[in-house]
Amino acid sequence: MAQSHSLPLYVQISEMLIRDIQAGHLLAGERLPPEREMAVTLGTSVGTLRKSLADLTKKGMLERRQGSGNYVTQGGTAESVYAFFRLELLEGGGLPTAEVLSVESLRKPDDLPKFGESDMAHRIRRLRRLSGRPAALEEVWLDAAVTPVLSATDLSESLYLFYKEKLGIWIQRAEDRVGLGVVPEWGKTLFPGVGDVMCQVDRVSWDQENQSVEFSRTWFDSEGIRYTSRIK
Repeated sequence: MAQSHSLPLYVQISEMLIRDIQAGHLLAGERLPPEREMAVTLGTSVGTLRKSLADLTKKGMLERRQGSGNYVTQGGTAESVYAFFRLELLEGGGLPTAEVLSVESLRKPDDLPKFGESDMAHRIRRLRRLSGRPAALEEVWLDAAVTPVLSATDLSESLYLFYKEKLGIWIQRAEDRVGLGVVPEWGKTLFPGVGDVMCQVDRVSWDQENQSVEFSRTWFDSEGIRYTSRIK
């Protein structure tokens, strides 16, 4: 059964705004709509929205001008929960969410690249959405040396945030290889195009000790989703 462990609403709104700024939907110097109007549009309370805006102000991405409103600034730290998530809607941005389909502890298959210290790994399968739209199928292999036991109820919607807060692992870098692959059968009924050839991203991730701890494989439909990597 699919499981979703949503981030707090104010974090979701912050992440959505960060991705909109990065995609160029909100430009430096642009004034955001009035807070009450914005809260209604987002279907949230003014208090929750203000918590999100305060988070972005702290990160240097917004400036609050007394009596005038909130303005997008140039630069900022952009410490996004989804900093390593490269998929966007074709028009840019889109709030990522995830549904956990299964978590199993298995011996690493021979077709995976070498990563981690153990012969075992935790396999996490998820359906990823962007602003509610099915966007990708994801299969993540976390080295069992990191943690001996892992279940679906342990996970948060952002795996890298979960790694940091619960396992003491900071993903510092990743190598992505983008190509084509066949969408797997286990995604049947959950994602369009099962059995079709689609874009595939293979990723190896390293932690703060420069140890490779994770391998993931993601399939996405390039007709509605794009892979984006911005260089500054």
